[in-house]
Amino acid sequence: MTHQRKPRGPYRKSAERREQILQAAYEAIDEHGERASLQDIADRVGVTQPALTYYFPTRDDLLLAVLDRRDVMGKAFAEGHSMIDGIVASTRHAADHPGLAKLYVTLSAAATDPESPAHSYFAERYRSLAAEMTQYVQEQQHNGVVRVDEPADHLARTLLAVLDGLQVQWMHDPAVDIATIVETFMRLLVPSAASGREAEPAG
Repeated sequence: MTHQRKPRGPYRKSAERREQILQAAYEAIDEHGERASLQDIADRVGVTQPALTYYFPTRDDLLLAVLDRRDVMGKAFAEGHSMIDGIVASTRHAADHPGLAKLYVTLSAAATDPESPAHSYFAERYRSLAAEMTQYVQEQQHNGVVRVDEPADHLARTLLAVLDGLQVQWMHDPAVDIATIVETFMRLLVPSAASGREAEPAG
């Protein structure tokens, strides 16, 4: 009888090292924004700067991986809440980490250039987010939580635009309470904000 051999130590250690680098980058950017240097990240992990390229071949690869982690963290803060409270909680988490928020705003703006290394990443990210948010809004419309007199895809795109736009304004003026403003906008989506009578589904 033969037994399947389990992955040996080096493979596990490689995954652990990659995770350590990603976490160090997340923390460094959280503190310093995009100005965080690769040397700082390497020092936090205790490796040489060239060693980083084994796990993340380019700086952009590392920065985009950090943004993926930011998304995961934001979704974690939204879990277990109602639609409004969940999105507000996720927005508040973003406001508590200005370095990461600034990285997102900076990279997404630069990625509008088709020659940007991050162009395809953000193009796909927005397609995915729009589809995911549209499905979510449709579910909330079915449950009577969101107004049904406007198309779900329009509401989803508008919400994404509000979230991105507020982050840009917040970068210019940290006194802007983006979480509270998002909460105000979310209340505009509930049926009672649409009209005093039950709205008909949009065609």
